[in-house]
Amino acid sequence: MNNFKVVETPIKGLVIIQPKVFGDERGFFLETYNKKSFKELGLTMEFVQDNHSKSKKGVLRGLHFQTKHTQGKLVRVAKGKVYDVAVDLRKNSKTFGKWYGVLLTEANKTMFYVPEGFAHGFLTLEDGTEFMYKCTDLYSPEYDSGIMWNDKTIGIDWKFEEFGIDSSELTISDKDTKHRNFDRNKKYFEKY
Repeated sequence: MNNFKVVETPIKGLVIIQPKVFGDERGFFLETYNKKSFKELGLTMEFVQDNHSKSKKGVLRGLHFQTKHTQGKLVRVAKGKVYDVAVDLRKNSKTFGKWYGVLLTEANKTMFYVPEGFAHGFLTLEDGTEFMYKCTDLYSPEYDSGIMWNDKTIGIDWKFEEFGIDSSELTISDKDTKHRNFDRNKKYFEKY
């Protein structure tokens, strides 16, 4: 029995994963990863690092990628709510430069697999949001890079109004305010 369901997105390789949740009066239990079950579903990635962040409402992180030692990420929310976004950086992909977003919440327990060759970012929608992700390669600060979250070429709709977020009051790290625009990063996309 497989405790996961994979939902394809319009971008090849980018998938939503719905875990089976077992609940009763005590609470709930779910698997967040099972190598054998993932393999049965065609998900053969290997994870080498787990990360966990906590953010207040209105924090925008991203859009991050590594120029070498690219990382695939299996992301989920343990507490709170985020709008999670991935951008296809694979130069030879039919969806190169396209983005896809998904709502990940403590309640829906949805997971999102963002493979190598994508930029990734998220917007927190509640205070105390805890975001967890598994990575297919180690963090390499010397290859850390990013694209501006509001790049006009990509045109991500962060749904600020829908989520009740004032875009003029976002909390963004100093590093994330200095990313290049999509077109100035293109030299890094050749290898994907």
